[in-house]
Amino acid sequence: MSQAIQKTLRDSAAMRWTALLLLALAMFCSYIFMDILSPIKDLMQETRGWDSTAFGTMQGSEVFLNVFAFFLIFAGIILDKMGVRFTAVLSAAVMLIGACIKWYAVSETFMGSSLEAWFTENLNYIPLFDELGVSPFYEGMPASAKFAACGFMIFGCGCEMAGITVSRGIVKWFKGREMALAMGSEMALARLGVATCMIFSPFFARLGSQVSVTRSVAFGVVLMCIALIMTIVYFFMDQKLDAQTGEAEEKDDPFKVADIGKILSDSGFWIVALLCVLYYSAIFPFQKYAVNMLQCNLSLTPPAADSFWAQPDVTIVQYIIMLIVAAAGFASNFQKKANMKHSLLALSIAALITYCYMGYMRQSAESIFAVFPLLAVLITPILGSYVDHKGKAASMLVLGSLLLIACHLTFAFILPLFKGSAVGGIVIAYVTILILGASFSLVPASLWPSVPKLVDAKVIGSAYALIFWIQNIGLWLFPLLIGKVLDKTNPGVTDPTQFDYTAPLVMLACLGVAALILGFVLKAIDRKKALGLELPNIKE
Repeated sequence: MSQAIQKTLRDSAAMRWTALLLLALAMFCSYIFMDILSPIKDLMQETRGWDSTAFGTMQGSEVFLNVFAFFLIFAGIILDKMGVRFTAVLSAAVMLIGACIKWYAVSETFMGSSLEAWFTENLNYIPLFDELGVSPFYEGMPASAKFAACGFMIFGCGCEMAGITVSRGIVKWFKGREMALAMGSEMALARLGVATCMIFSPFFARLGSQVSVTRSVAFGVVLMCIALIMTIVYFFMDQKLDAQTGEAEEKDDPFKVADIGKILSDSGFWIVALLCVLYYSAIFPFQKYAVNMLQCNLSLTPPAADSFWAQPDVTIVQYIIMLIVAAAGFASNFQKKANMKHSLLALSIAALITYCYMGYMRQSAESIFAVFPLLAVLITPILGSYVDHKGKAASMLVLGSLLLIACHLTFAFILPLFKGSAVGGIVIAYVTILILGASFSLVPASLWPSVPKLVDAKVIGSAYALIFWIQNIGLWLFPLLIGKVLDKTNPGVTDPTQFDYTAPLVMLACLGVAALILGFVLKAIDRKKALGLELPNIKE
């Protein structure tokens, strides 16, 4: 009888975690490319003539097709019809195509080419989109920024498709097993992509005697090639699993047009959707400007060229220490023995202090901001477990919004006061960035598990699709708005390290205020309707 029970790849812990690693590495690479130009905004202005408006317009273009061509909805349909493995490979291929276009757009080869001349003369007016004020291009926008925006739009389609595909793949391989841990691990690895980008994009741009932004984007293209290889390997693993089980691929419920009216009439949906767009719009667009903001608000003196801290090898060492911070901190959450748990936590904290010291000695804005996801990696499992066993999801949303407001106002008004202080400014920057990272964990850990309690289960799949679409509107709009506000409030400023970021940061803080108000509204609705948002997910 025991021989009749066939073991599948899914039954092997090593195999299912290998499948997760393949998908997570693909997302890790995509997160790096997503912000590949963010830490070198100053170099884009110096070498390619991109002012803040051009930079912000290009950055916002990533989600343009998802929002205005409804590709996000089509991505869900493709996943439903074609399954996880096909969509995973397709998404990686689309991201690679978009990445290659963006690389060529910022390359020296594009400069002076007939293609550059064409982009200079065209796409200056897009009917209807210009009238509505939502065009991804404008007259006077550098040709390289226009072409890069085209590539980034294509990349964004693949990236969003990859995001929903990876989540579905994890459910397929881990259903009934360590699914929460698997999703938390995938999210942690993906967020490390942000830190990796902040460290290595400037590293490659400044490598050697000549600055070249092309090298940074080329680094991202190589990673997207690796992501494609990872998804192809996953394709064959997933295919073998289906052959073993004899089952058709599990698929999500398709987006139904008929559900829209029912969803839009649900107050719970609007609370979640607005919280989502407000919060994420205050985080992800900020990431694209954060390094330049630190360059403008800190007194950074680069170490002498012959100094130990100026050597390229230091970047590698600092990155290894960052990985120790993340790995030890994340692993400490899953240790049953107190001694091992405390030892790993102590190692993580010691490595974090070492990393911060190296960032200070290097006087590098990008390595300072790279600490952003580290605390999030450490506490995300703790917060998820707390919501599962203790509840308080609505209270966490309120706390996350308060921290978000405090951080942006600190960047706007307190950090500039310490610009002349070599140590004080960097200490405040580190603490504020780490707290912002903690806030980044608080809201998602409490927001997404609350959706099933607020929205009718019959339309949950369609509701998620609409929430993601609304979220993408903010991710398109606010990088563009930050760039425009930055240029309007800094007339005549040509030095990219001398911008006044007060107005954009206050704008982002206002998003936090709006999210805070909605958080209190949500708590009131929860008390009135007994939705159970403050109750634990797991009934003990």
